[in-house]
Amino acid sequence: MMISVNKYRLVALLLLLAPLTSLPAFAGNSKKTVTGNVIDSGTFGVYLKGKRVATEKFDILQTPDMSVAKAELRLEDNKGVQKAEMQMAPNGNLIRYQWEENGKGEAVVEPKDDFLVEHVTLTENDKKAEQPFVLPASTMVVDDGFFSHRELLIWRYLASQCQMKPGDKGCSLPSQQYGVIVPRQQTSMQITVEYKGAQKLNIHGADMDLQRFQLSGDGWDWTVWIDGGYKIQKIAIPDESTEVYRE
Repeated sequence: MMISVNKYRLVALLLLLAPLTSLPAFAGNSKKTVTGNVIDSGTFGVYLKGKRVATEKFDILQTPDMSVAKAELRLEDNKGVQKAEMQMAPNGNLIRYQWEENGKGEAVVEPKDDFLVEHVTLTENDKKAEQPFVLPASTMVVDDGFFSHRELLIWRYLASQCQMKPGDKGCSLPSQQYGVIVPRQQTSMQITVEYKGAQKLNIHGADMDLQRFQLSGDGWDWTVWIDGGYKIQKIAIPDESTEVYRE
């Protein structure tokens, strides 16, 4: 199956997937403000059976030698707030990932020797734990509730799987499996990404020409639609009666 691509956007995508590193960390890791090019910034509305249950605001920033993916998830029912920041080095390796929920605890994933380790702190009882992962630093973080992480995964898939020759107007995209870390579950999993073709959808009253992808794991399937700028416009999670829309 072929996907039509804009070669200039794809080059920019490849450059982005090298640096994904640093804005101010949430727990005082750095107070320095980093400026750079905003690759994507926006809001996802999360709906369960048609009722809005959460909102994710996110920013993906690129600087000449580093970038950052930063997100805030706000729940509608109890006003709970979760924050996440993913930092990656110029070669695409993870430098640091930090998740925290207001007053309840935090988790930090970072390299240790040749692998990754997660440090968990529960604020309520100050309990600390450490979870090692026999996974390389090139492993992506795809955490619960942060849909912008799925966009980063699809970007990596496009950049790594889209092989184009001179004169090609599109590229073939075979399915690919990725090992990822899910810090909120203190575990890792395999996610398969598969390109499903072009599709026209009506979103917010406007017809959009989108590209459809399937993300699947052990017993679950998500459908993700992206636009010509490689930005997620909709996610459908049928088994959970959940839909996510860019606003």
